[in-house]
Amino acid sequence: MSLLQERWQELADVKDELAQRDWFMGTSGNLAIKVGANPLTFLVTASGKDKRKRTSEDFLLVDANGRPAEATHLKPSAETLLHSEIYKRTNACCSLHVHTVDNNVISELFGDRGEVTFKGQELIKAFNLWDEDAVLTIPIIPNHADIPALAREFAGHVYAQKGAVLIRNHGVTVWGESAFEAKKLLEASEFLFRYTLRLLEHKPELIKAV
Repeated sequence: MSLLQERWQELADVKDELAQRDWFMGTSGNLAIKVGANPLTFLVTASGKDKRKRTSEDFLLVDANGRPAEATHLKPSAETLLHSEIYKRTNACCSLHVHTVDNNVISELFGDRGEVTFKGQELIKAFNLWDEDAVLTIPIIPNHADIPALAREFAGHVYAQKGAVLIRNHGVTVWGESAFEAKKLLEASEFLFRYTLRLLEHKPELIKAV
């Protein structure tokens, strides 16, 4: 099996798991995985596909600029440039972007602050934060309609091998050194978002302290 086929299988498996969680409403979301480093190439989800189904046209290979790297009738996902910024700036191998009700609500509640923070939560250890007083900060950026502008804003928060960025009223993008790690970070982020929203339902005054 070639490296391209291996990466395709890895990404397809992640897509299947996320689809089971119903995180691809209305064909939303996009996934990517690096194939080559020099020159940079990566697989990304094709635009407009039902991600709850597995087909031979789920992904296409693109270059560092997010353009198809080989002849195809498929169109790359609209946010392909976000994935490109991750692979240009880090050694990450996989990046995932999903739209959920929880991450959208969190991004709106804390959007004016430009970030949301989590502390005292076991799941922040997924981000390799092990100290008892550790704090996880996830940036929240504006949802620019112009994708190159969105990519430039997003790139300002991409500097580590793993991370997460919320786009206000849009979705969350995570990345890691493997498909497994990226999925782990996405699951941890979504847990933290849901936990915070549940907590605020019962103690809305805590929003000032979160």
